Amino acid sequence: MVTLAGGPQRGAALGRLGLIPNGAVLIRDGCIAALGTSPDLRAAYPNEPQVDAGGKAVLPGFVDPHTHLVFAGDRAAEFEMRLQGKSYLEILAAGGGILSTVQATRAAGSQQLLRETRARARRMLANGTTTAEAKTGYGLELQTELRQLETLLALDAEGPLEIAPTFLAAHAIPPEFNQDPGGYVDLICAQMLPALRDWWTARAPDFPTRGGLARPLPFVDVFCERGAFTLAQSRQILESALKLGFPLKIHADEFENLGGAALAAGLGAASADHLVKTSPADIRALASSSCAAVALPCTPFGLGEREYTPARAILEQGGLLALASDLNPGTAWCESMQFAIALACRAMRLTPAEALAAATINAAAAIGRADTIGSIEVGKQADLILLRVADYRHLAYQFGGNLVERVIKRGEIVI
Repeated sequence: MVTLAGGPQRGAALGRLGLIPNGAVLIRDGCIAALGTSPDLRAAYPNEPQVDAGGKAVLPGFVDPHTHLVFAGDRAAEFEMRLQGKSYLEILAAGGGILSTVQATRAAGSQQLLRETRARARRMLANGTTTAEAKTGYGLELQTELRQLETLLALDAEGPLEIAPTFLAAHAIPPEFNQDPGGYVDLICAQMLPALRDWWTARAPDFPTRGGLARPLPFVDVFCERGAFTLAQSRQILESALKLGFPLKIHADEFENLGGAALAAGLGAASADHLVKTSPADIRALASSSCAAVALPCTPFGLGEREYTPARAILEQGGLLALASDLNPGTAWCESMQFAIALACRAMRLTPAEALAAATINAAAAIGRADTIGSIEVGKQADLILLRVADYRHLAYQFGGNLVERVIKRGEIVI
């Protein structure tokens, strides 16, 4: 059994597995009540019902801290365009990319959006993801953004996948503001964020959490990148969100180093994500902060790029590195954290142990939930997966399939 106990793992400590050979875990009321060796727990609790995991690796459920789970339609045609030589930013400038999905999502009814998103969520769960962050960002106007958020709240209440929602109205400049991007930034800050706060206060209680706790405010995110939002615009949006009490995230350095990672570190953001072009100075800023560095290896893979997040440089500086799928319709339609792990080992030179820790306990830290999920420890939620194999290293060694045989969410067998 791989427990990953002891909290988030920074720098050279990444990959501390907390192995318990022939391990066992006692689950009560959806939480982990005890753990140890199988002979010890069987002797201490002889009358408890048992599930035999003999010959199988037992791990914490994967936590995916960066997804664009809720959207309508697809962009298969744009994939073909990229193969013909068009860049991501060229497609975006021509009205494609994010804006193509915006058009489809604005046109989708609530039931269509719920149906399509639910199907993706179930496939993520089947691949071992028990908690996922999920962003809006395909509305770029308040009502569609809130409709996406409502879809995420409904799916989280429905379960079994647990969802941490993020408000990403600052995903791109909408077509109606092409000539006035500053006006859209002002709209987000002066109208959308206060309206979001009021809407959340009124509507979130209608979607009860399975733990019975009040829902925390959603994250607010911004795409700080050439062709999207400048560093100054990103600061304006994030500082406005911070004043309203929202926790923060940022997309940074996917194509150019604009300073977004250092901005996120300075503002106390939960994470800075992508980080392909991040400078040594920004890496040092991240490493000296509590901000997680979230690598999305499926994205450069999906784009056919050769550069990936400089994971070893981040770890050498003592950074908190996490992994995510970046599930989205344009660049990385990937519902499997297993593939993200396998890819991170090959493209980012992580060991299987480092990649597993980055996809569990550190990923939980990237969404502010390391105290409840991401490891197998007494008092935490009983979110576990059983592999078809005995050795966790097969998650990196094998790829393209699904090694998860059983998924347990809050103590219930759901797959």
